[in-house]
Amino acid sequence: MVGNNMSTLGVPASRIDNGLNTVSSALIWFPTGDFEKGFSGQGWGDFEHHERFSTRLAVHFSRSNENKESQPDSEQFENTQLRLSDGTVIFTPNLFAPGVTITDARYRMTTVDGGFKYRGFALEGEYFWRWLDDFKFTTSPTPEALALVPSTLFDHAFQIQGSAMVVPKKLQAYMGFSKIFGQYGQPRDFRAGANFFPFNNKVVRWNNEALYVYRSPVGYTSVPYPIGGRGWIFHSSMELAF
Repeated sequence: MVGNNMSTLGVPASRIDNGLNTVSSALIWFPTGDFEKGFSGQGWGDFEHHERFSTRLAVHFSRSNENKESQPDSEQFENTQLRLSDGTVIFTPNLFAPGVTITDARYRMTTVDGGFKYRGFALEGEYFWRWLDDFKFTTSPTPEALALVPSTLFDHAFQIQGSAMVVPKKLQAYMGFSKIFGQYGQPRDFRAGANFFPFNNKVVRWNNEALYVYRSPVGYTSVPYPIGGRGWIFHSSMELAF
C-alpha cells in the first residue's frame, strides 16, 4: 500500500498533504495446510476446524512521514496517534524540553508473526519493532534544549494468543498476553474470554472478556480502557459482520 497518511479517520482532507510517503507491505507464507481456508479463515482462532496442521509465517514493514496536522484528535475512533510507550502523544507541546514542540516525525515499524491452526486449536503471536525519528520542531531549539530530545525513539513489543473451540462452530475460549518494552514505560495486558456464535457462523458473535491492563499506552472512545489505565476490565459485546 502506498498513501499519504497512516489513517484518514478523524482527519479532515484539508489537513492531509499530497506526498505519497506512507508505505505498508507484507510478505506472507503458508508452509503447511490451508491456514486461510474459507472467507472467514483470516483471523484469530480455528473456527473452521482445520483437519491438517496449518501454519503461517509473515513479515511486515510500514513507514510514514507524519505531522501534527495530519493526526486525528485523541478521542477519535480507531485513532493512530504516534505515542510514547507511556501513552503521551509525540506532538505534545514541551514534551522533552520547555519551548520544544515536535511538528513532524518519521514512523517505521517492522513486524514478524506466526501461528498454527489444528482441529479447533490455534496459537498465534507477533513481535514488533518501532522507530520514531527525523524530528522537526516549531522553532529552532537551543543546543541545551535539543540535547534533551532523543534523536531516535525505539520500542519493541510482542503479543501472543491461544484459543480452543470448546464446542465446534459454537463456543470458543481464548487467553492472550502482550507487553511493550519502551523507553518511557513497559505496559502490558492479559486477557481471557469466550466467543459464542449463536448461528454456527462468524456473522454474529457474542464476546465476553476479562482484561487486565497495566499502564495502558492507548485509550480512546472505542475501547473500554483509558490511557495509563491500570486494573481489571470486564466487558461484553455483540458483533455483527456484514
